[in-house]
This record gives sequence, structure tokens and C-alpha cells, in this order.
Amino acid sequence: MKNSLKVERAKKDMTQQDLAKQIGVSRQTINSIEAGKYVPSTVLALKIARCFDVAVESIFELEEND
Repeated sequence: MKNSLKVERAKKDMTQQDLAKQIGVSRQTINSIEAGKYVPSTVLALKIARCFDVAVESIFELEEND
């Protein structure tokens, strides 16, 4: 799964720690999502999308092998 989480954070001048605190996870979780090592749960993906006021699909995208 591809994601544009880092881009969305940059648009809002937000650190990984800022985002993590806002949605209630660790900074390491955000780092793992951005690196593609961790696929967030539906609830977490929805919280992230809500934080940026965008649709989930604008941040997370399925790849052919998913």
C-alpha cells in the first residue's frame, strides 16, 4: 500500500510527533506507516484522514500486489 502521509504532513508543517499526538499513537507508528512497513487499521486510517480533512483514498492507495 502506498501512502502520501509525509506529503500531507509537510503541507501542514506537522512533525511525525505532532501527528502521532493528535491521533493517539506513537511517533514510531507514524514512521512505520510512512516507510510502508505498517498498514494502519481502518480506524487509524480514518483518524489520519480526518486530521488532514481529506478522504482516506487521497492518502492511502492500493498497489497491484495488495
